[in-house]
Amino acid sequence: MKNYRLLTYKTKNEDTNPGLLVNDVVVDIVSALAGTANADPSLFSSVMSILESWDTTEPVLSAIAELILSDSPTEGTIVFPLLGVKLAAPVLYPNTIYCAGGNYHDHVMEMTGEKWIKEDLKPYFFLKAARQGIIGPNAEIQLVERSEKMDWEAELAVIIGRTAKNISAENAMDYVAGYSIINDVSARDLNKRTDIAFFTDWFSSKSFDSSAPMGPWITPVENIVDPQNLKIDLYLNDELQQDTNTNQMIFDIKEQIEYLSHQITLLPGDVIATGTGAGCGVSKGLFLKSGDRIKIDIEGVGTLENSVA
Repeated sequence: MKNYRLLTYKTKNEDTNPGLLVNDVVVDIVSALAGTANADPSLFSSVMSILESWDTTEPVLSAIAELILSDSPTEGTIVFPLLGVKLAAPVLYPNTIYCAGGNYHDHVMEMTGEKWIKEDLKPYFFLKAARQGIIGPNAEIQLVERSEKMDWEAELAVIIGRTAKNISAENAMDYVAGYSIINDVSARDLNKRTDIAFFTDWFSSKSFDSSAPMGPWITPVENIVDPQNLKIDLYLNDELQQDTNTNQMIFDIKEQIEYLSHQITLLPGDVIATGTGAGCGVSKGLFLKSGDRIKIDIEGVGTLENSVA
């Protein structure tokens, strides 16, 4: 088990720096490098650069955390209390966000009234714009002007840490750096088209500014014993809306990585949003409005909160 969480924090002038959460303090990684042997500062300029050299950088992160825990940080190490730190999304920015659609038994049931048989299916994915879509903790979700049915989807995010191509499910977890939380914000009324023969419009319904709140940090893969048995809760204005578990996944994380890596090369920093469970607003006729507050808790991973502008 690792003794840190990997994050991105904002300075007073809104610059972003990589940091480690160790207990209840945030450690500026670059300032702590002086006490680690042969650490190349260029590899630690951002969380993305850290992930791109994960085999080299991860042992350094563990060493920094150990120095903090032993109360012997390197001279010049900058440390902040977590409560005083403004967090950004942990990964700025992945090449791709892969989103699993229809991947929870309970969500499929609430959306279709049917139980899908896994043996009849293959994993189903769509893409989400990363740079425009990703926002961090406590940032505002922007409503889409032409949508009246903006919805939430609480999801476990898998962060890729090593280049993966044609990977077997058996070896898939070797390519995962850790986990985070992502909210696949969706415009439900923009998903259908009648003016063209293709009928479905994933781009309009899924990719728009602020459509991918993410955070609060990356929890190392070693810290989650069983990622297929994590409780997921989403609260809208303090009222529980989603109460589900990753054990509801039709295709588990290993199977998703196998499927994707046989289609395309997965790169360090890529994010897999692994699907959402029951409790979305569309099943209740309840949709986001200005002033709403969303909180997502995933067991062992963290809490992500965002407001609606």
